[in-house]
Amino acid sequence: MSEQVIAHKEKSRITLGKAIQVRLVSDLERSQEYYRDCLGFSVDGWGHAERDEVCFILQQAVSLEDVRPNAISARRMDYPTEWEGPDRGWDSFLHIGWDEIDLLVDEIRASGAIFGPEDFEGSHGGWEFKNVHILDPDGYNIVLGAMRKVNND
Repeated sequence: MSEQVIAHKEKSRITLGKAIQVRLVSDLERSQEYYRDCLGFSVDGWGHAERDEVCFILQQAVSLEDVRPNAISARRMDYPTEWEGPDRGWDSFLHIGWDEIDLLVDEIRASGAIFGPEDFEGSHGGWEFKNVHILDPDGYNIVLGAMRKVNND
């Protein structure tokens, strides 16, 4: 066996921990308040914003030019279903249960969260999808996504 194959097998035994996203923000205090008061995260003085399995580290940007939410991605004609990709830039995609998404949206809407202009509901590839776009004060797009198998009975 080559050293490369052995190294790969050794790596496959390593368990990765929780993914944490770092956000450069224009006003750290405003972002901390928003993630805490509107999105329901626990937020500490360091800028760690956590809720369930999701964690963001909010960091003060040196300049406004450093705050850069993702741009829209290129369309993909080779995707395994008829979907060609999102219509706007996504900065985070958070899976949530089908039966919970509307409850969470109601909760954070009542808290003053900023929502994107449109939600997406549709189906393709034998699945039904629902995506809700939540924006933070700097325009980072947090997508809540739920899906369920289409029942063809």
